[in-house]
Amino acid sequence: MAMTSDIGYKNRWWIVAVMLAAEVMDLLDSTIVNVAGPSLKDQLGGTPENLQWVIGGYALTLGAGLILGGRLGDRYGRRTMFLVGLVSFTAASMLCAIAPSIESLILFRLVQGFAGAMLLPQGLGLIREAFPPSELGQAFGVFGPVYGLAGIFGPLVGGALIQANLLDSGWRSVFWVNIPIGIATIIIAMRIIPKKPGDKSIKIDLVGATIMALSSAALVLPIVQGQEAGWPLWTWLCLGGSAVGFGIFVLQQRASMRRGGTPLIDPGIFSKRAYSVGIGGIALFFAGLVGFSLVLTLFLQFGESFSAGEAGLATLPIAVGSAIGGALSGAVLADRFGRLVLQFGSLFQIAGVIAIWVSLDQMGEFSIWPLVAGMALVGFGTGLVVAALFDIILASVDTKEIGSASGVLTAVQSIGAAVGVAIFGTVFFTSAKIGEAIEGFKGALVVELVLVVLFLALTPMLPKKAVESPTH
Repeated sequence: MAMTSDIGYKNRWWIVAVMLAAEVMDLLDSTIVNVAGPSLKDQLGGTPENLQWVIGGYALTLGAGLILGGRLGDRYGRRTMFLVGLVSFTAASMLCAIAPSIESLILFRLVQGFAGAMLLPQGLGLIREAFPPSELGQAFGVFGPVYGLAGIFGPLVGGALIQANLLDSGWRSVFWVNIPIGIATIIIAMRIIPKKPGDKSIKIDLVGATIMALSSAALVLPIVQGQEAGWPLWTWLCLGGSAVGFGIFVLQQRASMRRGGTPLIDPGIFSKRAYSVGIGGIALFFAGLVGFSLVLTLFLQFGESFSAGEAGLATLPIAVGSAIGGALSGAVLADRFGRLVLQFGSLFQIAGVIAIWVSLDQMGEFSIWPLVAGMALVGFGTGLVVAALFDIILASVDTKEIGSASGVLTAVQSIGAAVGVAIFGTVFFTSAKIGEAIEGFKGALVVELVLVVLFLALTPMLPKKAVESPTH
């Protein structure tokens, strides 16, 4: 298993396959549950807030733990932490599949998200160790299409599994599917990932990790529970405390570096204006992307009585549009046009949202067909943006800071997704609870439009061109 800078590991492409399997498990679990809402409500008695926690709770603990997971890999070895995360993720998937109540399912989803946070950050380092510099671009280039397609096709896969109802498993099948994938990946990973010790001199900043976790929870909790509780004082205190907490985290990281400690991230990245703007852009974009995808499937099932399989299939125009947009952006457009791709992608999304709204407003009896063109436009714009977004933002930091910078962006992506689930879910269910599902969906479209416009407004402050090779 020895490696030279010219040759790389013998089994290096197997390592890419293992990393991709882990990524696909995570991405499917981020979106596959979207179509399980009615089944969960019928079988476990979940409330709308419960459903938001089942979906958003996973993204929350994933995002809150990602930076810590990366640092644990530095200290204990990436192979060790990858296997710990993979075994834990697979076990948590099994617990989700057999959950006897909605409360236990929420708990197991939180555990599953944290396991994913231990698993996913190791991939970048393992691939960098396995490949010579001349092949790194090819290795990372595989991730973009797979990453985009796995996330978009999640509802399709979830709908098909629930519809098939194998062994009368219903919604539980969306978690059972991880078990064979996880076991196979564990066996292959133990055989082909080389053992390499970590750096025991690295100290784990548990104080920083705790501040990050508490701040993230304080952000999501009131958004999910606020509407049902009537927005009492504690919800506003939590939101304010969250903002203060994230600020304290940055200050604490700087103080740790000044003392000669090992912070979770390099705090110097926050001194780059374009990068700080990029953090806001990532949060806005993924809050809209994940929240819109969720509400679309909820609207079709709760509002228009689509089955899980029909709701999943109805998202196909978004998936196809995203695949085409991502392929064009990744292969040609992003390198040539840089941040202009983000702006054109946003305009396509805006056009798609408006088209969906107009179609809803004009139709009498509901049919999915008038919405297809708008959904395809939204998907195409999404693909254009996703394929280029991370690399354009990372162009604002120094090479030595890319590890920390990409880790923070990925964490913000997940936390933004959790916030999106909470906001969009609250807007939709406020109307759906009183039998006005279509009005709830229209409200969600307004939220999506606002988020995309805000994202578009930030793009002129991002770097004009992307980094030379994929790093996320």
